[in-house]
Parts: sequence; C-alpha cells; structure tokens
Amino acid sequence: MAAAPEERLDVLTAAGDKTGVSKPRSEVHRDGDYHRAVHVWIYSESTGELLLQRRADCKDSWPSQWDISSAGHISAGDSSLSSAQRELHEELGIKLPIDAFELLFVFLQECVINNGTYTNNEYNDVYLVTTLTPIPPEAFTLQESEVSAVRYMHLDEYKSCLAAESGEYVPYDVNGQYGQLFSIIEERYKDNIESRSLTLKKQISRYAPIHLEPELTTLSEGDREALGYILKASIVIDDIFYEQVWNSNRMLKDWLKARADSSSFDKLKWAYYSINKSPWSCLDENKAFLSTADSAVKLLTDATKPVPGWKGVEYHAAFPLDKPLGANFYPPDMNKMEFELWKSGLTDKEQKDATGFFTVIKRPDALLPSSLAQSEGPNQTNTSDDLFIVPYSQEYKSSLEKAAELLHKAAECSDSPSLKNLLRTKANAFLSNDYYESDIAWMELDSNIDVTIGPYETYEDGLFSYKATFEAFVGIRDDIATSQVKLFGGQLEDLEKNLPMDNIYKSDHVSAAPIRVMNLLYNSGDVKGPQTIAFNLPNDERIVNERGTSMVMLKNISEAKFKHILKPIANACIREEQKDYVDFEPYYTHIVCHECCHGIGPHSIILPSGKKSTVRMELQEFHSALEEAKADIVGLWALNFLINKGLLPKSLSKSMYVSFLAGCFRSIRFGLEEAHGKGQALQFNWMYEKGAFILHSDGKFSIDFTKVEDAVESLSREILTIQAKGDKLAAQSLLQSRATLTQPLHVALEKIEHMQVPVDIAPVFGTATKLLANN
Repeated sequence: MAAAPEERLDVLTAAGDKTGVSKPRSEVHRDGDYHRAVHVWIYSESTGELLLQRRADCKDSWPSQWDISSAGHISAGDSSLSSAQRELHEELGIKLPIDAFELLFVFLQECVINNGTYTNNEYNDVYLVTTLTPIPPEAFTLQESEVSAVRYMHLDEYKSCLAAESGEYVPYDVNGQYGQLFSIIEERYKDNIESRSLTLKKQISRYAPIHLEPELTTLSEGDREALGYILKASIVIDDIFYEQVWNSNRMLKDWLKARADSSSFDKLKWAYYSINKSPWSCLDENKAFLSTADSAVKLLTDATKPVPGWKGVEYHAAFPLDKPLGANFYPPDMNKMEFELWKSGLTDKEQKDATGFFTVIKRPDALLPSSLAQSEGPNQTNTSDDLFIVPYSQEYKSSLEKAAELLHKAAECSDSPSLKNLLRTKANAFLSNDYYESDIAWMELDSNIDVTIGPYETYEDGLFSYKATFEAFVGIRDDIATSQVKLFGGQLEDLEKNLPMDNIYKSDHVSAAPIRVMNLLYNSGDVKGPQTIAFNLPNDERIVNERGTSMVMLKNISEAKFKHILKPIANACIREEQKDYVDFEPYYTHIVCHECCHGIGPHSIILPSGKKSTVRMELQEFHSALEEAKADIVGLWALNFLINKGLLPKSLSKSMYVSFLAGCFRSIRFGLEEAHGKGQALQFNWMYEKGAFILHSDGKFSIDFTKVEDAVESLSREILTIQAKGDKLAAQSLLQSRATLTQPLHVALEKIEHMQVPVDIAPVFGTATKLLANN
C-alpha cells in the first residue's frame, strides 16, 4: 500500500498572515516557516482540573511528555475551528460541535529542538472546552500514533509543574503569554458573586428607566387590531437579532431568562443581558460581563463511546471574551484575508451576493439548519468547498415565515392603504429576500401607525459593514411635529450643491427626504444598549440614488434623553455664561439635520480607476463611524447654511454649537467601539485642536464662536472628500489619530461620572405590554 501523502501546511508571514504558499509539514519545520496550529484544553468545572494527554513515544517533538488535551496543525486550506474539532475527535475520540470551543487567545511559540533539526515557529489558536464534570477514562478512544495516555490534573498543580520546568511536561512559560490560560480560568471561578453583583448594579444604573405610554386615540379600530399583530411580529424580529449577534446567543438568552428568579445575582445577570442583548457590554467597549461559566449547559449523549451509568458530555456553550467582529454573519474563525481571497474567485453575481446586505457566509462543516443540511435548493449559492453564501430568507426561514404570517394578518385588519401596502410587501420580502419594493413602500408610508421592520443597519458587522441586522420600531405618528420639520427635506438639493467639497464629487440630483415624527410605542431587534433617537433609511444605494431616503424621528425618546441626560451633562461640563444656550430646540433641530445629512454627500462613487463603487464598499469597517461623524458635522454646517438663508432663526446660531458640545460628551459615553461614540470623539478632538472648543481651568468647556464655523467646515470637507474618493487608508488614519479618549475628554467624563448622570435610557413599554397581554 502506498504511503499517505504528507500533510501540507500554509506558510505564514512572521505577522501570521497567509503567504499563499503551502509546504509539506517536515519542510516547514526544517526551514522554520511560520504556520498555524490549534490547542484544545478540556477543563472540568466541578473538579478544577485540566485534561492532559501523554504524547506518543514516536512523536518527532516532545515524545512521551504530558501536553495539551489535544493539539494539531491546521492543514493547508483548513479552518481553525474544524481543525480543533478534528484533532479532538481523532486523538481522543470526542466529537463536539463548534459551540463547545471557546477561543481564549492566540499564542506564538518560537523554539528550536531536537539538536537544531526541528524549528517550531507556530501560531496557536488556544481553545477551551468547559465540561461540568470529568469525562470517564473509559469514554476515550486514544489514537495510538499520537497519544499514549490521558489524565486529569488540577489547574494549580499543572501550573506549578510548568513553572518548575519539570521534564515530564511539554514546556510553556506560565509567566509569559501562555499564562493567560491559567489567569482566565482562575479569575472566572473566583468566589466573587458579591463583587460581580455590585459591578452589575453599577452597570445597570447607567440606564435611566423611562416609561413609554403614547396615546392611541388617533387609531381606528382596524388599526388597533393590526397593531397587535405588528407587535407580535416585532417580537419575532428580536429573536432573529439575537441569533445574528453570535451563534449561541438565543440559547444563552433562554438560559439566563429561565434562571432569573433563582437568585438576586441571576436576576442582575438577566437584567443587564436584556439591555445589551448579548454577554458584551455596549458601554464598556464591548467587554464581556459574563463568561462561558455563566452560559447554557448542553448534554451530548453520543460525543464519545458509551460508558454504562454515564449520561454523556455536559458542557457550557462557549463564547469568546472578545465580541466577534463578524458577529454571526461569517464563520467565527474566518478572517478578512480569507474572505477576500475567496471572493476574488467568485463571479460578479456571486461577489454581489457575498457582500450584500441580506446574506450570511457559512462553511460546509458549520452547524447549519437542518433544511440546509438536507438540501441545496435554488436559494443556496454554493460557490466553494470552503465558504458559501446563504440568503437571509433561508438562514432565518422559520422565524421569517412566522413574522410574514403576522404581517399579512395585520395588513388584513388595517384601515390605512399605505400601511397595508407596507405590511404586505415587507412580508413578501421576508420570504423572497428582495427588499426593494418594501423599502419603497416604507418611504411612502402615510399612516397613524408608523412601522419600520426588517434588516437595515450594518453596525454589528465589524469586519466589513456589509451585513444588515433586523430591527423593528413601532410608534404613533405626531402630525403636528411632522409638519414642523418639513422644511429640511425640501432643502436637500440646495445643501448638496453647496457642500464644502469639490464640485466634481457632488451629486446632480438629490431627492428630498420625507420626514416623519412619531412617539415610540415599542422597539426590538438591533436596539441594544443606547437607544436610537432617529434613523434615516433605507441604506440600499439603489434606492438612495433613485429616491433618496426617508427619516423617522422618535420625539418622546429625544425628549427623555434631553431631560435626563443632556441637561445634567450641560450643568456639569458647560461654563455658566454659555450653559443657558443648551436647549431642546437646537438639540432636536440638529438631530433632524443629522438624519437629513445621511442622504446627501457621496454614496455611489467613481474610483480613480474609473470603477463604480459605493462609500460603504470601499471604507468597509470604517464606514459606519465616519458616516455618523459626517452626518453630525455636516448637520452643523447645514444648520448654519439655513440660518444664513433666513430659513431658521438666528437665535439658533450659538445655541446649536453649545448644545452640540454637550451632546459630544453624551455620545462618547457610549464607548469608542460604537460608531456614534467613535464618530463623536473624532469631531470633538478636531474641534478642540482647531480652538473651537475650549477647556478652562475649572474643568468646564465653552465655544469660541469666532473659530467654530471654520472648524466645522474644515472637518466636513475632510470627511466628505475621504468618502468621495473611497479612501480607506485616509479614513483609517483620521479615525485612529482623532477618535481617541484624549485628556480633555477624560476631564469631562470624570465630571459627568462624579455627578452620576445616566449614560442612556432604558424604555419600559407600558402601552405595548398591555396590548400584547390583551391579544
């Protein structure tokens, strides 16, 4: 029998990036090439023990020594997670799904052994599998060529042996990078319920509860009945969003909710999880406030060979300490380079689908819905053995079918023709994955019930800003407030013509953005953490170019934030002589202008090469923060432009700048991982450097009205030009240099913290809860 071909490994650069070259394993170690491997540790929670394997006597590195539970190279073309699964199964006979593997850190091991004949320059993805109890010895099936024995060893004892450099164990520097393995587990299992409870209480207290109970007196009987179905559909939308954030998020939600009444600590965990809709805190740079030890427990009866009297492997569904940049839109072990290499081999149509709003990217070995595993229907684009494209209509099929049925029922009840049309077309879009007609219907909505439901924003996609998350906003239209803001939509074309950028980049035609004002009744989906006060949609460049955008203002949310947050911030941070300029009218007017300004400036662009593209496609992960900064700063420029035209009162000319300054501190408190907070930090630091914002010796701030207009115009020009050129490097440079927490910002944030001003609000949907209870 012919010998099996030698395993090939991808050769990496010293920085860990693929070179595009692969070599046989023996040559990689002979030549000292950088390559990648996986380490999988199994940890028994009840005993505090790690599972160790003894390497076979025939191994070419560290033979007969005790080592990681399982480990192995990542073969050329393979993924990290599939390699971790494979090695565990081959070496120990344990077959686990991907949600059992928690990526702790990446460790670079550089060493030379075997008298200089074996060089190991290896990037190791270190995974942890957390089981409730030890796996019985009889359950293992050992691979004789790799493993001679296994045993459990207490974490502290194993750490001590490594520290003593015992020759029985493969060496790892516990005082170096690999020490993270021990510190993470030790911190996780400290008896610290009291301190964690105090931390959670402080985190929750940053949100001021606001009861939302808008009047329903303007609704007809048919619309009231429709509203009940719309609210139920919105709850389904929430379920989809939980799934989009992370692959086991819905399971964690159900787990925490079911245990919320078990103890005061469990109640706090559920309360803060409900605000963030994930185990990562929005206001703390997405730092995890829970760990895998808090996560759901799953039982697998067939993960190993059966053992009499043992029910099987019970493990915690794992999640990483760092929030996945790709959320659940891409394989968790996929990086940007892999995606780009794969995309380059696709047809134009497939590339468009791969980078589109309404698809996810999968691997064949991922945990797929059974409908996908059994069939490759016409809606599934299988373009590669490695990655493939799945439309939302297939990925979230059961939930979208349920939501579509509820929207059709709502449409049958409603007395409003435009609402009927929106609900029907949106229901059809959920099933077809084509949202064009329903987005047009949303723009034309003229109803006492205002509904926004579907996939829109791309903030969760931290890799590329390609993929849209599901959300729902349901409210009651405010006719008086809507009539008061119509001025802005009619001025967009004039604003576009006068934007502070070169004329070559300006659009010849901009459609006026209809503006609707409503009082929020209920929201769901992508509304975690800080609450939205307005939005400008759709984001589909086709519709933006053809029809422009529409804007929805949430007036009761704006009023609550101004009263409970902005006014106290102004009292803490703005100098006495300018404090009275902070008023609801300029604050609210700038919000309107901010949303309008999303609709002007570059969207579809022509690159220097002559290729047509979009700002979103070119700026990728930097798009969201820069677009929010653009809408903010160009919104200020636009307000000044309209004041000079006599369309807005001159009384706004100073108050809008001071209110904006106070608003900077409000948004930056959301954290610099969040697009609005990052964009606001960029603006503040630019304005401060230009002398428009002044920090005084008493720690309070003021505006220099002689410099502020030029500073606003210069930053507007900078951002608009970067967008128009699709200059990703310039966008990255601008954000990295100025979207930082500088000393003046620290001064302001410490003052606000000292006065215990809430960071944001947490809506309590009283009216909606009553309606749902009666339906």
